[in-house]
Amino acid sequence: MTLEELHELFLAHPIICTDTRKITKNCMFFALKGPNFNGNAFAEEALKKGAAYAIIDEEEHKTSANCLVFNDVLETLQQLASLHRNKSRAKVIALTGSNGKTTTKELINEVLSKKYNTIATKGNLNNHIGVPLTLLSIVEDTEMAVVEMGANHKKEISLLSKIAQPDFGYITNFGKAHLEGFGGIDGVIQGKSELYDYLISNDKHVFMNGDDDVQQEKLKSYIKKIGFSTKDHQYYNISFVEANPFVILEVEGHQIKTQLIGKYNFPNCCAAVLMGKYFNIPLNDIKTAIESYVPQNNRSQIIDKNGFKIILDAYNANPSSTQAALENFATIDAQDKTLILGDMFELGEDAAKEHQAIAGLAKDLGFTNVFLVGENYFQVQTPFKKFRSFDDLRSELEHNPLKKGAFLIKGSRGMALERTLDFL
Repeated sequence: MTLEELHELFLAHPIICTDTRKITKNCMFFALKGPNFNGNAFAEEALKKGAAYAIIDEEEHKTSANCLVFNDVLETLQQLASLHRNKSRAKVIALTGSNGKTTTKELINEVLSKKYNTIATKGNLNNHIGVPLTLLSIVEDTEMAVVEMGANHKKEISLLSKIAQPDFGYITNFGKAHLEGFGGIDGVIQGKSELYDYLISNDKHVFMNGDDDVQQEKLKSYIKKIGFSTKDHQYYNISFVEANPFVILEVEGHQIKTQLIGKYNFPNCCAAVLMGKYFNIPLNDIKTAIESYVPQNNRSQIIDKNGFKIILDAYNANPSSTQAALENFATIDAQDKTLILGDMFELGEDAAKEHQAIAGLAKDLGFTNVFLVGENYFQVQTPFKKFRSFDDLRSELEHNPLKKGAFLIKGSRGMALERTLDFL
């Protein structure tokens, strides 16, 4: 069977499933493989549960004519996504970066959907499987597709760009994330810039933060760039007003009062404004879209609970985002501030140094009530309370309940610090 023929089948059965626990009637099951599973072994089960077809790459698992054998299921999924994207009329906007990708993606989608039929990456399905699934969610009347791209090593963004073939792209920032995979901050810049490399080599448009020195340098000679800036008048000017705690920005004399905390969210809002302006969306609609957006999924959520005012930022953490969160929390008007910080993962040989630096920053910013959780933080030299595990933290707080006040809870996803809410 050719890829074109598979695409015809997909158009008739436009739901993709990769997990037999989530099979829906008449879907197409793609038998992906992982370190601890082989989807081919579940092809027959998928068909019995209602899948129209099972895409496999091991002949011995072909139990019926509805098992379609290809050389490699993952490559087939990616190629099918590229073909589908090319047959659609949708403009694809890709974005990557170390921090703020998902929030920026959501803001852009909110703004663009004021005028266009849009689809966007669901959650953070932003890898070599998630990007194809996002592209395959494009339907006939889709006009804009906002595709988030994540990476933890070099060449990953390059691959995702070739799959998505974006018309436009934006990089939120370059920070200390996934240092282990990228081999340091220079590797991060090189890896994330693979999106620029694709766009430039294909003569596509680039959105940029004109106040970011790295972006300025990378794009200084490129003509097809559209930027925002707080000071450089060659770009679209947007002013930062305040973030106490919510970000307020000023655009063309109009204030946009967001429900996002932290100055670090200011450029994320600017990117959404810039794209709205570029795609001819009225400023009032841009303002409405951004002001109505409320963050979810443990991303800089503000939670009031039993007299505790909590900034829950427990979806992820790296040195750059944690530094920004601490600096922002230090500026907020509140008494009795408490930090609960969980380990930052994927830092490799830099882990000890970066965790020590964050503990030092917390001390320098004047925080005194600080709880550090995880194997990495447990090793740092600090006057703050340290806990090797979350269970140790739980035991401490159950025996010595915290007094009411303002809290910042920040850690990597694997630390699951949102569990702290259960005993505040």
